[in-house]
Amino acid sequence: MTISSRETPRPEDLKRRISVVVCARNEAARIADCLASVVANAPDEIIVVDGNSEDDTVAIAGRYTDHIVVSENSNLTRDRQIGIDATGNSLIAMIDADHRLKPDDLESLKKDIYAFNLDIVQAAIDIAPNSFWCRAEGEALDLVQNSPGEKGMIGVAPALFKRHVFKHVRFDDTITRTIDDTDFMYRLSRTGCCAIGTGETRITQSHFGEFASYLQKFRWYGKGDGEFCIKHPERAGSMIFHLAVRYPLLHAGRALLHGKPRAFVYFILQGVVRLASATWTLARRPRG
Repeated sequence: MTISSRETPRPEDLKRRISVVVCARNEAARIADCLASVVANAPDEIIVVDGNSEDDTVAIAGRYTDHIVVSENSNLTRDRQIGIDATGNSLIAMIDADHRLKPDDLESLKKDIYAFNLDIVQAAIDIAPNSFWCRAEGEALDLVQNSPGEKGMIGVAPALFKRHVFKHVRFDDTITRTIDDTDFMYRLSRTGCCAIGTGETRITQSHFGEFASYLQKFRWYGKGDGEFCIKHPERAGSMIFHLAVRYPLLHAGRALLHGKPRAFVYFILQGVVRLASATWTLARRPRG
């Protein structure tokens, strides 16, 4: 499916109701700011799926919505689908605990999904500049992800989905328990029935900015990359190329050409750590 141009959404499309799903686990430090920003957008429904938190996440979330589902046998991929199955509207916004919405962001995403003729639209992401690494990530996203239009791969949050997408592909934790984005979008692309891309809406993401936090995040991504390679061996070569060449060489080189040295360091670190973590996951997979 190809987007020819940005169009003006029809009035009847802009009246469609939105459900918001927020998946969280041990997010007491960030969930209040997230949900307060969601409430300010006045969505028709807010569902929090808690991954059996050991802190006050559920108690804090209860100040903002009565619809909280506690997932006892939790992982992120499973919790995504639990939240989706609990929704009752034709548009579903996937928001994470570190996202901070402006009061008109949900309406803006709704305009984007119809204006660009998409089935899933991801917001462009602004990283709160709390540290060197946060600034580096923000520069990196502006280089490779934040331009509006149809794409072959996007993230699943912050994003708005048309409900019919889940008639074709569901989040499946028997494939990957860790990183949901790559597997979900890859399986969706094989159906050939849905258009995905980035809109003009920009949503802020508030990260813990320490170097150790980014190392942990990249290791977690790498574990999901390894799981993806195990379940989709036909795509393993492409994934290894992505981690070994595209991030530390091609993207890093592009960052230098654009005068973004922080992004240069960010791409190299992400590629190296994710590749090492993916390789470790592949080496530890069950034999036979």
